[in-house]
Amino acid sequence: MHALRPFLVILAVVAIILIARTFFVPADFGIQEQGYMYGWYRQSNVEDWKKVTVKYRGREVCAACHAPEAKKIAASPHKIIECENCHGPANSHPANPPKLAVDKSRELCLRCHAWLPYPTSQRSQIPGINPDRHNPGLNCVLCHKPHEASKPH
Repeated sequence: MHALRPFLVILAVVAIILIARTFFVPADFGIQEQGYMYGWYRQSNVEDWKKVTVKYRGREVCAACHAPEAKKIAASPHKIIECENCHGPANSHPANPPKLAVDKSRELCLRCHAWLPYPTSQRSQIPGINPDRHNPGLNCVLCHKPHEASKPH
């Protein structure tokens, strides 16, 4: 008998959640031929996503005008990094001046190159530094060429 009251409370909470779900979850959420196979999907949201402005355009767009730089980066360890990770979104590429603002901050490089002691992750395969001991306070590009990552200045 003493377990009946908590059981009824749990049933009431589950009932409230199921009723609230009908008001807050769109009817077309997760409804496709394969159910929830594609995760959090809502068919009526497709038009909303079509209106979103794309900021990043990919390295192919950059390479069309910047072939020498694209060739250098393709031959470097940074070949897996999209141009826009450092140069910013190409969608807002200004016509004049001809270059995007480049983030030359130490923090940008340290996003990948700060030493992390995790031997089981892919991250451990990237050369890392201790930022407190390796030229503290200086930007990496003073000594290193990002487009030719294996070569120092």
